[in-house]
Amino acid sequence: MTQTNIVIDAAFDSGNIEVVSIDGAKAHLRIPNDRNSEFAQWFHFRVSGAAGRELELTIDQLADSAYPEGWPGYHSCVSEDRSFWGRAESSYNKTAGSGTLTIRYTPASDMAWFAYFAPYSIERHNDLVAEAASMPGVDYRRLGETLDGRSVDCLEMGEGETQVWFYARQHPGESMAEWWMEGALEVLTDPADPVGRVLRKKCRLHVVPNCNPDGSFRGHLRTNANGVNLNREWADPSAERSPEVLAIRNAMDESGVDFAMDVHGDEAIAAVFLAGFEGIPSWTDEQGERMYRYQRILARRTPDFQTAKGYPKSAAGKANLTISTNQVAERFGACAMTLEMPFKDNDDWPDPDQGWSPERCKLLARECLAALVEWLDDN
Repeated sequence: MTQTNIVIDAAFDSGNIEVVSIDGAKAHLRIPNDRNSEFAQWFHFRVSGAAGRELELTIDQLADSAYPEGWPGYHSCVSEDRSFWGRAESSYNKTAGSGTLTIRYTPASDMAWFAYFAPYSIERHNDLVAEAASMPGVDYRRLGETLDGRSVDCLEMGEGETQVWFYARQHPGESMAEWWMEGALEVLTDPADPVGRVLRKKCRLHVVPNCNPDGSFRGHLRTNANGVNLNREWADPSAERSPEVLAIRNAMDESGVDFAMDVHGDEAIAAVFLAGFEGIPSWTDEQGERMYRYQRILARRTPDFQTAKGYPKSAAGKANLTISTNQVAERFGACAMTLEMPFKDNDDWPDPDQGWSPERCKLLARECLAALVEWLDDN
């Protein structure tokens, strides 16, 4: 008896896959590029007709993806209820099909959802913003409008003089960044939370949970609706190319910035780490030490953070000022940093069932905020 073919579709919020062929429970897939861009890495699709069948899903041409080193040791995220995201057994063969990832999974139910990381939908984003904005002492600001006409949402709170900016998902496929934001906003908007209470008393907080809602909805890895990498626009943003960055930077110019964290995910490095602003023209050891002290505090607070692995530091005077952390540190004299979380797992503290997960993103957010409380005490 011939088995019916599974059905694969991605015509939904953040969906992205190309179906080359399907044979029973096996499928041959490819990842389309971001629109007007060479970047390809994010995938998110649904398989139906799959209950009790061992799926074999192969994605090829990954040697030409944005970050080929993201695939060795990577296991696809999978969910049957879109609430709990686990990991499906996946293997990468760099010599087959110009780099092939093979995902194997047997769903208990008829549908299974696969993604590069647990998705964070625009609807969930809207719920997050609406819930936070309804809390006492929280002000909502619409900083600007994207190329597709979406809002650049900002939540502001606190009565202190220290200007703190948290912003995430310049690169929309790095959905772990908005899971981190959900955890941060739960702390910051809870009237009973002592960490939130201290930060609201000492700081004026500006939170942009999603800098790139167009790219998020379109299923892009790294760019906005017109294929522009927002984190290379900070030196000279424009309404035509990067209205998202222009809106955020203009708001920063109004408030000033003392402390800034730009939240991201890294495809290849299986660790949580911070990248700083070494190499900016105005670098001083005093400004740098403020950042290094924050790193030391966070490393002491949580074993999920470490300082041994990360990006190489820029040489003196060689920092790329189109990148937000460098631009913000240079422009405002701020203690600025980029937080990176893994798409894979945290190799120091691996979790075979989930790898790096939404739950761990949210827990890390609380530790980052608690580290900021301690940092403020000594600043």
